[in-house]
Amino acid sequence: QVQLVESGGGLVQPGGSLRLSCAASGPILSFNGMGWYRQAPGKEREVVAAFVTGGPTNYADSVKGRFTIYRDAKNTVSLQMNGLRPEDTGNYYCHTNVDIWLGARLNNIDYWGNGTLVTVSS
Repeated sequence: QVQLVESGGGLVQPGGSLRLSCAASGPILSFNGMGWYRQAPGKEREVVAAFVTGGPTNYADSVKGRFTIYRDAKNTVSLQMNGLRPEDTGNYYCHTNVDIWLGARLNNIDYWGNGTLVTVSS
């Protein structure tokens, strides 16, 4: 099976920076897209930054100009977060859509990491 392992969360003061990383492992034939989502307490999960392989990168309006998503390697994606604000606080989840062989059948499946907590507070 595919696993996504996130790292890099933590406590940071307003205006500070963090870099989140996500590494995917498993019998992946191809990555169709990767991205970062977040969920604040009491709110629904929302996209932060995501791309479709070979396509454009999309950012939430609230993070444009502050956050940048990087594809560091075929199976690794990171999120550089600058100018952090208290409203950026939440659990950040790595997501990928992949083509994967399950037995003799090729499947298109979404996978999620377990999340890493980002807290922006003074």
